[in-house]
Amino acid sequence: MLTIILVSLLASLAINTVLFLIAFSKQSDKLTDISYALSFLTIDLFSFIYVHKYSFMNILLFSLAGVWAIRIGSFLLMRVLKVGKDRRFDGLRESFTGFGKFWLGQAITAWVLMLPVTMALHNDRKFKSLVIIGFIIWITGLIIEAAADYQKFRFKQDKKNDGKWIQNGVWKFSRHPNYFGEIAVWVGIYICCFDSLTNVERLIGLTSPILISLVLLFISGVPLLEKSADKRWGKDRAYVEYKKNTRLLIPLPK
Repeated sequence: MLTIILVSLLASLAINTVLFLIAFSKQSDKLTDISYALSFLTIDLFSFIYVHKYSFMNILLFSLAGVWAIRIGSFLLMRVLKVGKDRRFDGLRESFTGFGKFWLGQAITAWVLMLPVTMALHNDRKFKSLVIIGFIIWITGLIIEAAADYQKFRFKQDKKNDGKWIQNGVWKFSRHPNYFGEIAVWVGIYICCFDSLTNVERLIGLTSPILISLVLLFISGVPLLEKSADKRWGKDRAYVEYKKNTRLLIPLPK
């Protein structure tokens, strides 16, 4: 078990190191976002091939992580090709150390999030009913995240919406539905893996949904966007009303 965990870590570090060196040398953001998805795909593929166990359960777990990574990777690539660059890295991409820290953090984050899948693939257990619950949560999260990303991208591409915030579609029911969707995806994956893990592995694997929740809710997701929105529209009565009547995360009626 320890071997496959280390192999997945090395795979994540390797793909991020290679892409970081290319991105830094080119001073380009075109690899930065897509590398996030590629990190998951690399870990997923390496783990799946390494264990060499191609049961229905293993194929399912491999597919859950893979489908999510392909979906988000395709969206991020489309977005950066359309926009041209990612403003988050302005002033950072020129620094080898500063930019490198981002890639290192990304490699470790992907590795931790994939731990339940990595361990479950190694154990190769039979399909159990709990997987159905996990799959329902996963597909719900995937659909909500995909819808939120697409709706916000289209909204921003329309010049009529310059200076406005999105409040239609799933954004009518949540200020951060894309983050809710991503958290749900990893909660669903963990539940799907649950019966394939030992008690100790379940505790280790729990770091996956906990980490993504902490990062999005308290570190780099919601706090930054809420602060930016308050700075931009905090004195707009319509925005204040929207914020007051719209849930922070879970997309439910007002």
